[in-house]
Amino acid sequence: MIPDGSSFYGKDQKSVSVGRGTRKRDEDSGTEVAEGADEWAQSKATVRPPDQLELTDAELKEEFTRILTANNPHAPQNIVRYSFKEGTYKLIGFVDQLAVHFSQVGNLIPKDSDEGRRQRYRNNLVTGSEESAKLVISEAEVVEEEDEPKEAEAGSQTDLPAAEAAEKVAEELMTPKQPKERKLTNKFNFSERASQTFNNPLRDRECQMEPPPRTNFSATANQWEIYDAYVEELEKQEKTKEKEKAKTPVAKKMGKMAMRKMTSMESQSDDITKVTQAAKIVERMVNQNTYDDVAQDFKYYEDAADEYRDQEGTLLPLWKFQNDKAKRLAVTALCWNPKYNDLFAVGHGSYDFMKQSRGMLLLYSMKNPSFPEYIFSSESGIMCLDMHVDHPYLVVVGHYDGNVAIYNLKKPHSQPSFRSSAKSGKHTDPVWQVKWQKDDMDNNLNFFSVSSDGRIVSWTLVKSELVHTDVIKLKVEGSTTESLEGLQLYTVGCGTAFDFHKEIDYMFLVGTEEGKIYKCSKSYSSQFLDTYDAHNMAVDAVSWNPYHTKVFMSCSSDWTVKIWDHTIKTPMFIYDLNSAVGDVAWAPYSSTVFAAVTTNGKTHVFDLSINKYEAICNQPVVAKKKNKITHVQFNPIHPIIIVGDDRGHVTCLKLSPNLRKMPKEHRRRFVGRQ
Repeated sequence: MIPDGSSFYGKDQKSVSVGRGTRKRDEDSGTEVAEGADEWAQSKATVRPPDQLELTDAELKEEFTRILTANNPHAPQNIVRYSFKEGTYKLIGFVDQLAVHFSQVGNLIPKDSDEGRRQRYRNNLVTGSEESAKLVISEAEVVEEEDEPKEAEAGSQTDLPAAEAAEKVAEELMTPKQPKERKLTNKFNFSERASQTFNNPLRDRECQMEPPPRTNFSATANQWEIYDAYVEELEKQEKTKEKEKAKTPVAKKMGKMAMRKMTSMESQSDDITKVTQAAKIVERMVNQNTYDDVAQDFKYYEDAADEYRDQEGTLLPLWKFQNDKAKRLAVTALCWNPKYNDLFAVGHGSYDFMKQSRGMLLLYSMKNPSFPEYIFSSESGIMCLDMHVDHPYLVVVGHYDGNVAIYNLKKPHSQPSFRSSAKSGKHTDPVWQVKWQKDDMDNNLNFFSVSSDGRIVSWTLVKSELVHTDVIKLKVEGSTTESLEGLQLYTVGCGTAFDFHKEIDYMFLVGTEEGKIYKCSKSYSSQFLDTYDAHNMAVDAVSWNPYHTKVFMSCSSDWTVKIWDHTIKTPMFIYDLNSAVGDVAWAPYSSTVFAAVTTNGKTHVFDLSINKYEAICNQPVVAKKKNKITHVQFNPIHPIIIVGDDRGHVTCLKLSPNLRKMPKEHRRRFVGRQ
């Protein structure tokens, strides 16, 4: 038996056909005889076509890999198009790789579509009309059979009309009613209407003017003619001045009004100046929504865990102030505004004398942490600054090149209002600190500055000009030597920081690079009141206690903070902070609380009334360990501090309740005789 559907080649195919023939013949007789049984048992021999290649086993086993890709090999790769924008032929990077082999538009309609439903409805109408016609014909035949005897009685007259009527009815019923043709709606069948307006022809108008007359003029001028021309110009100026003096007050008022109108017109032309104030208010509102969670923490958050910390506290980071223009400049000075408690000034410069560049003075407000309120730039780095107590819009700064300058916040100019120069006695080394003083006897503004050149200078603003007076020149004690000619030579002391006494106006302290602190007086310019061997390295800051008149504090790069009584030459407290101390600051609310920052990125807060030996808060406040904190300042009203680092960032931190405990009032007992 050979299964259907099997196919063979060569001789085997013939044997299959023979076997089937014998089986078919034997089916008539009712018996099956397998004559081809011997042929199936024989070995099968493959028949090869005559043009087949003779390949070895190794060649037969060799594999040929072909990778099918979606790229069309016949697609052109160097098509160019003309670019009208550039006016050149440009090569097209993307070539369409799609090759269409067969496409046919079909006319099938789905049954569930609207068109399919309409066609089925029309077919049902046609089939229904044919069935109703057949029913009517059968009923007519029945009626005709019933009426045959009646018609025979009626006679031959009525026979003819009845037959004709039946035939008409049958014809009407046999012809199906043609449904009314409906025009199918075609969504793509739309008509486009367009109208074009008539363009009037352009008219060219040209006019030509006669050129103005020209004359060639040449002359020679000598010194007398030039002198006469200058004299005439001076006479004209004097005449105009006399005319202005002779003008009546009414004419002067009219002139002022005209000038005001001119300035108002100029201001109206610039739209930005109109909305400057409104834009600032809107910016503050937006930032208030953006930093709402920080503002809520600043106002209401109190660390409840302080109750379980054994009188230790923490610092909560609030806002971070930074500006892209001052990104690579270190924070060299910080100062709160004495009138507006949310406003503070930041000085930017560099402590690396090999990388000195520009400087910047920025004033930030806590109401707008995203952008500074005022921006001033300078050619030299700003190393220190101070804001006037009575005139909070005046900011004095000291530069790295030895100059001092006064900026007026009321004037939006980027240049300082007053600036020292080489003629007016500027310092020859960087100015490390400046301090406003009380006005002099003539009510002139006055401030002091200290520099590495050993000079402590008093600057007075007289008739819009800075006048300097050397108060004292620092000398290193014991360094005086006599030269061969009999002249006395001495080593100049390099001043780095100073601070004035809160009650005694003439007394102030000066810290030097040699590590010494000198107690000086404004009245004595040749000698010191006292000398303290304070530190082994440069004194970075010195500060009087705001409550205790005898106590002051100093810090240095020798890792120490020392607290002194100015009547005693040895320190009362010494704190080693394991890193160079950049700045220290007394708290404004307590005489025993102070903060210190170190170059390892930590802020230390001490409270001598709680712990005289260790800090009650020791917390890193910068993101990276490489960032060195340079300065710290307490806010005079709010329980926050600001710290600045050498990357130009200023961080605002809130003190936890344990760090701002008010000192207890000691009750005085009066013992009297009874």
